[in-house]
Parts: sequence; C-alpha cells; structure tokens
Amino acid sequence: MKITLSIVLIAAVSSLSAQTPTSPGKRLLADKDLFEFIWVADPELSPDGTQAAFTRVNCDGKRTGYETSIWLTPLNGKQAPMRMTNGKHDAQPRWSPDGKYLVFVRGGEKDDAGKPKPSQLALLSLTGGEARAITDLPKGASGAVWSPDSKRIAFLSDTTREDIQKAERKKKADTNAEDEHESDVHVISRAIYRDNDEGYLDLKRHSHIWVLDVGDASQEPGKPVQITSGNYDEGDLVWSKDGSRIYFLTRRVDEPYYDLPATDVYSVPSRGGDSEMLATIPMYVGNLTLSPDGRQFAFHGAVSQPVRSYSQPDLWVMDAVKDAKPRNLTAEYDFDLGSSVFGDNAAPRGGHARSLYWSGDGRSLFDTVEKQGRTLLVRVEAQSGKVTEVTHGEQAVLDFSVNSDGAIVSLISTPIQIGDLFTVSADGAQTRITDFNQKLWSQLNLTSPEEINYTSFDGKRIQGWIQKPPDFDPHKKYPLILNIHGGPHAAYGWVFDHEFQWMAAKGYVVLYPNPRGSTSYGQDFGNIIQYHYPGDDYRDLMAGVDELLKRGYIDEKKLGVTGGSGGGVLTDWTITHTDRFAAAVSQRDISNWASWWYTADFTLFQPNWFKAPPFEDPQDYNNRSSITFVKNIHTPVLFVLGQSDYRTPPDSGGEQLFRALKYLKRPTAMVVFPRESHELSRSGEPWHRIERLDHIVGWFDKWMMGVPHPEYDINPATAAASSAH
Repeated sequence: MKITLSIVLIAAVSSLSAQTPTSPGKRLLADKDLFEFIWVADPELSPDGTQAAFTRVNCDGKRTGYETSIWLTPLNGKQAPMRMTNGKHDAQPRWSPDGKYLVFVRGGEKDDAGKPKPSQLALLSLTGGEARAITDLPKGASGAVWSPDSKRIAFLSDTTREDIQKAERKKKADTNAEDEHESDVHVISRAIYRDNDEGYLDLKRHSHIWVLDVGDASQEPGKPVQITSGNYDEGDLVWSKDGSRIYFLTRRVDEPYYDLPATDVYSVPSRGGDSEMLATIPMYVGNLTLSPDGRQFAFHGAVSQPVRSYSQPDLWVMDAVKDAKPRNLTAEYDFDLGSSVFGDNAAPRGGHARSLYWSGDGRSLFDTVEKQGRTLLVRVEAQSGKVTEVTHGEQAVLDFSVNSDGAIVSLISTPIQIGDLFTVSADGAQTRITDFNQKLWSQLNLTSPEEINYTSFDGKRIQGWIQKPPDFDPHKKYPLILNIHGGPHAAYGWVFDHEFQWMAAKGYVVLYPNPRGSTSYGQDFGNIIQYHYPGDDYRDLMAGVDELLKRGYIDEKKLGVTGGSGGGVLTDWTITHTDRFAAAVSQRDISNWASWWYTADFTLFQPNWFKAPPFEDPQDYNNRSSITFVKNIHTPVLFVLGQSDYRTPPDSGGEQLFRALKYLKRPTAMVVFPRESHELSRSGEPWHRIERLDHIVGWFDKWMMGVPHPEYDINPATAAASSAH
C-alpha cells in the first residue's frame, strides 16, 4: 500500500499588514526583503594590513539558493569594495604570507550529466588575471593553509587512490559496464552514520592532508600529494614556522563516542613521512593556532570532566612539544570564549574565519567572548590570562581578523544592522568599511529592541529582549509572540534577526529571553538544566510572559509561542503544561526523547543529558517527553519540519505529536520542507525561508487574530471544536 504525506503549503496573508509606518519616507520590513539582503562573511586581512578579502553572499536569481564571490576592500575607506572572482560559488579566501595571492574554494560547476562537481581550490594572483583551478581531485578540496614561504598549500580532501584510478580510467574511456556501476548502498557499522548537513556518511572515506607546490603566476602548480592516510579524519592544519612540518588535530579511536571527549594533536613532515602524536588533550579542541615563535599552541576547548550537559569553552595554551600539558588561560573568566550569540543573520554558505589570533609579539591573543547577550572582541594576555574587552556596546562581533602588526577588521552586527566590516582600533573605536545594504536599509523602519531583566521563580535574573512594532503605542493592547531559542545551550542577544523584526512589523510584540541553560551567563547558569530539561527553563519563560503582562500593553487572550530545535522542545512542553497560549508553532522539535536518542545524527552515549539510555531508564525519558502529556494539548499547534533534518528527525518530534493530536481531533497541521535540514531558518533555500515565516505568522494570524486560513482546516469538525475551546 502506498502512503502519501499531505504537505500543507500556503501563503499567509495578515490583516495586520495594513499598518503604516510612523517614520516619514520609511516602510515596514517585509518577509521578501530577505531576497535583497547582502551578507558579508569570512574576512581576512592582507599581511600588510591595508585591505581585507571576504566572501559576499546574495540570493541567486531563482531564489532557490545563494551565490558567493570573493571581494576585496581597502581599509582606508577611500575606495569601494571590489569583486575579485567571477564564480557563483567562491568562498574561503586565504592570503599568501607574501600578499601576492589568494587561494579560495570554488564550487558550483556541473559534469556532463548535470550533476554538481565537488568543490576545488583556485588561485588568484593579485597582480592581475583570472583565477585558475589548482586542484582537480575526484572528491574535491577544502581548508587551504599556506606555508610560511608562500610556495606551498596544505589542504584537506577525502579523495582516495581508488577514486583517482577510477577517474583516470574514465578519461581513457576504457571502463567496462561493471566498472561504471557505483553502489549507492549504505553499509553501516558505526553509531554515527549520518550528518545533518551531509546526509548519510560514507564511513570508508576520511579527510586527509594533501600538499601542493604552487609556483609563481607563470607556472602551473605541482601535482597534489597526499601525506596522511588511515581510517581517521584530520583537521585544523597549522604549518610549523620553518615549513618542515604540519600540525593537525585528529582522534585516532575507531568509535570515540564510547569515550569521554578527547582530541589528539599530531604532526607530520610536510614532504611526507610518518605522523607523530604530540599529545592527547582530554576535551574537544578547535581553532588550533601557533604562536609567532612557534613554541606554543593556543586553542579553544571545554573540559570533559565532570560530565555535564554544558561545559563552557575556554582559551587554552600548550607548549608545542611532545607530552605537553594544556593550561587554561581563562579559568577565572566565567564567560564563553570563541563563541557568539546568534540570530538568523549569518551568511548562508559564507564560511567562517578562524576566531583566534596571536599578537605579533606573542604576548597576547585576540578572541571573541559571548557575554550576557553580547559578543565582544577581547585581548587575552598569554601568561596571566587577563582579559581586556576591546569592543563594547550592544552588538555582536560575528567574525574578525588580525594581522601581525595588530590591525583588526571585524564583522559586526546589531539588532538593526545585518552585519558589515569595520576596522577596530586598539581603544575599540570602529570605522565602517562596507555598507552593502545601505540602499535597502534606508527604506526600512527598523527599531532596536528593549532589553528586559526580570526575576524568575527562584530568584534567578533572566535577560531578554522585547521587539515592538515600529508604531508601538503603550496605551494599546498587542498580541504577543514568545520566541524561544534552540540549543538549548545557545543565546539570543544584540544581533540582527529578520524574523523578530518582521513579526514586529506585522503588529506583534516579540519576547525573546535567555532562560536558564543559555550560554553567555557562566558555567553554572548554562549547566543547571542537566537532567532537568525541559523543566525550570519553562518556568523562566512563563515568568517573562507574566512580566510583560504586568506592563499593560499585551492582550492576555492573544498569546503565541514558537521556537526551533531546543525552542521546539520547549514549545511542545509549554502547551502540554498550560492552556494560556492561543496558538503555537513548534519547529524542528523533539517530542519523544527515546525516539530521538535512537535516531539523531549524534549519540548520547555519555551521561550528559540523560543518566542512562532509554532501555535502562524509560521513565526518565517518558517524564521529559511531551508526547507523554499529549492529552493536555488544547492549544492549536503547527509543526514546521525539514524533511532532511537528521539533527531532530521529524519522526521523533512533530510527526508523533501531529498524529496523536489528529487522533484526539485537536487543531493541528504540519508544514514539511523538502530538501531542508536543521538549518532551514538560517541557510535554507531562500523561498523556503520566506514560506517558513509566512506559515508561522499565518498560523498566529488565524488563531489569535481571526484571519481565515481554510487551507489549514482539513476537518471542519476540528475547527469547530477548537472554536468551542
């Protein structure tokens, strides 16, 4: 029997959209303004500090994807940014140390059958001429890192010898029919076998280190040479100062999820040879970087013991010798190093620069810190660990780059600025050097949110923000949308969010708090929900709603709640524990923890969220699963799901609640987005991102504002029952 899933796809039309902005010459933000956004990503300063390369991102002409290109901008502000590459999918620009070249990743090309080719490395000479491909590996190339003398490039590829041999046979046209068959069967022997971004993983393939000689502009590059192999992945490549070795991170354990988190630091001769293990660090490690004198590593890491739901990342240093022990520079600084608050403003497909730099004299490090809803650029003394905040104010430093002379360029966002490049002086003064969205922004009536701090049930202080309509009148009554972030260990903050601004433009007040479990408030605040999630975080959210109701401008009969991922978990939990909300939209949720334990793209084999697996402690999973309490749901609820979401698979979340609610004849619907992963709201196809917004507000309009949407009503009796409720 063939079973088909009926997917509701409609466009929402809100009666609230008839409002007019109060600012002369300005208009309200629209959902489709996203099509016109220009994003900036992955800045990197030139070695002489006079200009910065970056990736510019925009929606493609069909609005089903994104185009990326490499641009340069001078730091003096006297010339406009200039496009340097003509590809549609160019990203990750990296300067050669002598400043003569940029290497970058180029993708988007298709083979004769119309299938996408893997991305390759390309080289651009700054003296002129077109970019040229320097790799042509069957499985592509990425992660390019220059040697100190600018003559070689190390990079990563999961190409195998068999891949190369097969490609050579195809070129010679001597393959027979049997050779041409490539099996698409997944043979799975490990607990982690698929990834939210990549889908099902080929467990036989691993990322290894390759090196190629670049030559000069008049020469063809050498042939790439693979210098590591084996059944393990490598990453975070760092050249030694003399270019003789390459340091890298790996984990040479067959199935590491059985053990506590750890990372191995290795080195390998850059001309090939045996790899040598320097140390095993008992934590996940990232952003490995080498001091100017080549004697110390710095990196980000979070301790693995005791086992916690959340371990705050710190900045560590370690001697670059065998069996060295890491030292925590920021143990006394109770905020998240190398981290950032988030919105929906990240450049889709734009990439990210490394977020840790040594000063030229090696006495300090530049880093970012997530602190109380802000992301700051900080300077950390390499000996004492003293942290000095370089940037200040209500903003988020999303990315940055520092050269050896101390020049700084930062990608900075605020609630009314999507993100542009700024130079930052030693005293924190900022000068804008890009302004790609100036024309669009000059037309829009955007308003900054109001920060709110309130006391929860047990005395904890909770920070949040209130985004009000541009023509807000405190004497009127407004509908409220409580918007809950995911993670759960993440944070909202002083950063642009199209979703919040648009909801406010549609006439809603939006409350977006950081309940317990959020980052940027210290280790204890983040970890307090361990073995109690969801739970008291829900009470923090309700305290925030109560605080707004006290202010008198919220209609208590028109309350809505939504959230994605961890926010979907809490949305489900909210409507199983209170009937105060008139409507709910649960996105990318988990409603059955046991189902999710078995199907998510990562394992919970360590007792960080639950003390035991579901077959050993089923009651704990039942007690924290919204599906257990589904009979309590009377709130009309819409589920927004990505069909290719392996982080929170739909069949462990909204699909279960939807089926149960349909049995109970409660008002519900699902919107399922084909091809979309867990990243739908941030980097999904542009049209899907717009449709997602329209469905969320369309559902609220229907159940809170009385705007008819018959497409959601499959069973008229269901609608009648809900009206009676």
